[in-house]
Amino acid sequence: MPSPEPPGRPIPPFGPLEGLRVLDSARFVAGPWAATYLGEFGARVIHVEGPPFRAPYSDPTRTLPPLLPAHRAGGGVSESWIQYSRNKLSVGLDVRAPEGRKVFLDLLRASDLWIESSRPGTYDRLGLSDEEVWKVNRRLTIVHVSGFGRTGTPERVAAPSFDLVGQAFSGYLSLQGNPDPDPPMRAGTALNDTVTGLASAAAGLMGCYHAQRTGRGQAVDVAQYEVFFVLLENLALDYFMRGVARGRFGTAHARLHPYDVHRASDGWVVVAAPTAAAWSRLKQLIGFAGSEHDETSRRLQDRAPVDRAIAEFCASRSRAALERLGRENDLAISAVYDIADIAKDPHYAARGMFLEWEDPVVGKVKGAGVAPKFSETPGGVWRGAPWLGQDNAVVLGEILGYSSEEIGRLRAAGIVGEDPPPGSAVSPAGTRPVSGA
Repeated sequence: MPSPEPPGRPIPPFGPLEGLRVLDSARFVAGPWAATYLGEFGARVIHVEGPPFRAPYSDPTRTLPPLLPAHRAGGGVSESWIQYSRNKLSVGLDVRAPEGRKVFLDLLRASDLWIESSRPGTYDRLGLSDEEVWKVNRRLTIVHVSGFGRTGTPERVAAPSFDLVGQAFSGYLSLQGNPDPDPPMRAGTALNDTVTGLASAAAGLMGCYHAQRTGRGQAVDVAQYEVFFVLLENLALDYFMRGVARGRFGTAHARLHPYDVHRASDGWVVVAAPTAAAWSRLKQLIGFAGSEHDETSRRLQDRAPVDRAIAEFCASRSRAALERLGRENDLAISAVYDIADIAKDPHYAARGMFLEWEDPVVGKVKGAGVAPKFSETPGGVWRGAPWLGQDNAVVLGEILGYSSEEIGRLRAAGIVGEDPPPGSAVSPAGTRPVSGA
């Protein structure tokens, strides 16, 4: 079990992961999002960034456009950083220097879980291989996040990767968009990164559970493309068992029907009635005559009459009217929401999916809330995304027990650094109450 925090612990106790100690040295969405997700449910997350301790930073997420202006004089901070790095403590540390490596090992000694996302071999070259790390903390779970994994063909292991590459190499992109000659359509967000982050968080917790039972940590090798590949339903079975290489099918579904996007009088809706019972109800609602399309196989082979009837029914009605008819007839019909729709929807508000919190650089911000919901130990947001090195003193002093003189010496030597926004003191911000819990 994790040891208790020192008396001056830097975060308030909350959530189902209270007491879990996470060291995050990851970069650029997937790995950091895993740590953020754990932090939103009570884990103590320390994010370590190396030099330069000024822009341009080693973590490019801090300056990823668009930027919001600082509430004091000076520059701004990335919206992505504000959303993806809240609930973290920040330490600016040069791990490449021998003294910095020693501090990093002290941080690992005080952690249950380490999440990193460098190219395979990077930490080995720094003298921080898994085996060296386990010499100081055998219970530590190590999550390595990379594009192609730590083993396999050397050219893939060493290759650079981003979210778009994960979408492409996994096979996901081959299923998105209209058939040829139209190009594949990527996801509108960094979906591979964020889903990989969720998988990495889950894998880290599995590793911690194993370490709790056995006293021995292990390494978890998370390859971004593999996370998407295993989520592609029966894509592999289709190919290996039936010789089918599935392709792009537009807005419709290759194996389910009706299951498509249709134009309403004021926008777009989705209509999903793939089961026999749902089709029977939809058929009655839209006035579709005849029984020849009641068999699923017939509907899949001859889609046009059904699609035409649904399209005509939707075109003359508003999105709200179609949703109301769906509820009245127990049918899955939903407007296609954009963020303006989401912001006005009372269900989102009722479930606390909009939160306001204080960002230390920008000031008060409003963004996405926390999910899922726990009945006894809810998650929440206790502080905004930290500026670089904001928590050097509290982490090194209160958690690791370094003296103020030693911290000052490390700062003077350039081993520890910070970049406070104009008008901020070089000291940790006070803790804030959890919101949205």
